[in-house]
Amino acid sequence: MRMNVPEAPFWKLLQPEYERAAMFCRKLTGSSELGDDLLQDSLLAAHNKFYTLRDHQAFRAWLYRIVVNRFTSQTRRPWWKRRVSLTPAITDTLRTEDLHDILSARRWLQRAFGVLSPAEQAMLVLYELEGWSVSELAELNGKTTGATKAVLFRARRKMKQALLDLGVTGSQQVSDLKPQAET
Repeated sequence: MRMNVPEAPFWKLLQPEYERAAMFCRKLTGSSELGDDLLQDSLLAAHNKFYTLRDHQAFRAWLYRIVVNRFTSQTRRPWWKRRVSLTPAITDTLRTEDLHDILSARRWLQRAFGVLSPAEQAMLVLYELEGWSVSELAELNGKTTGATKAVLFRARRKMKQALLDLGVTGSQQVSDLKPQAET
């Protein structure tokens, strides 16, 4: 016989954020399996630390901070650093249907994304793919909106420089992005 137990505040606050948090984790890790693992690890940590949250209005930012911190901790492991890949949504927006071109562009973008710190990766994913505003990111990180804009700008500049260092110019099309022979 199942007893009717009222929902705890944690689960009520989590319910509207669960799907978005799951998608964020998957985009951040580049994999459904790794994203689901990150989400479960983060939810367990959040549930265990829920008593420390003083303002329930800040639940969303608090939860994403835990996810980002867990992701950052995991990326410190060498085997994890190479596991960031593009989501199918990004791949679908490429301007070509040639599989070779898609895979080539994916490799270039992975290399560019790889030069970012885990915190920068998380901020770019939240901003560019999840649609978070600069003010939401600032609240999440405890920074001003100006400082948050600067972090986003520097992250994009790092990615651009990484592509330039690899020989990719802004005028190239996806079909022009052929990998150079590695020496």
